[in-house]
Amino acid sequence: MDRPLQEWRWLELWPLALIAIVIASWALYHFLAPRSWRDWAGAGAVQAFIIALYAEMYGFPLTIYVLTSFLHVPIPLVHGSGHLWATLLGYGSAGALVEMILGYALVVAGLVLLTKGWRAVVHARGRLITDGIYARVRHPQYSGLFLAILGEVVHWPTLPTLLLTPVIVWLYLRLAWREEERLLHEFGQRYQDYRQCVPAFMPVLRRR
Repeated sequence: MDRPLQEWRWLELWPLALIAIVIASWALYHFLAPRSWRDWAGAGAVQAFIIALYAEMYGFPLTIYVLTSFLHVPIPLVHGSGHLWATLLGYGSAGALVEMILGYALVVAGLVLLTKGWRAVVHARGRLITDGIYARVRHPQYSGLFLAILGEVVHWPTLPTLLLTPVIVWLYLRLAWREEERLLHEFGQRYQDYRQCVPAFMPVLRRR
């Protein structure tokens, strides 16, 4: 496949890839604070997602290379083609803009949930948290993580991140259920009553 090397704009953006990976990885381990091996397994999957995302966004466009070389999908080998949904559907730059705005809106909403949940846990000092963001959703940190991942899949989908997304969701769903078993054992009926009133992952807009 003969394409002008100047079309491979990604190759000039590797420093941005490294910076984005470092910042996103710091946020991941800071706000999710893995402790057990199950925590680390989930964090490891998210770390792989981060590397796969930014390595393709600013590094080597593996997904576009596969689609053009093996599946013969006519995608220009330029950086803007990374807005894959808009590119495949033929919506051009306007579609890419909508894709980017929607994706970043989901990412920001996810980060807000994640940081609010983290702050509540830090200040909880071992007590059962049922107020603040926890009055709206039982697992705000995981809900925020899911939203942020969905936002990146909307904004800049790649084959590795599309494959990793269900793995990450499955790992954190299992982690959430194990945490709830521990909380039931520790707080008993108080947590059972709380669990019946507050959804696990979809935040309610109004307090009950």
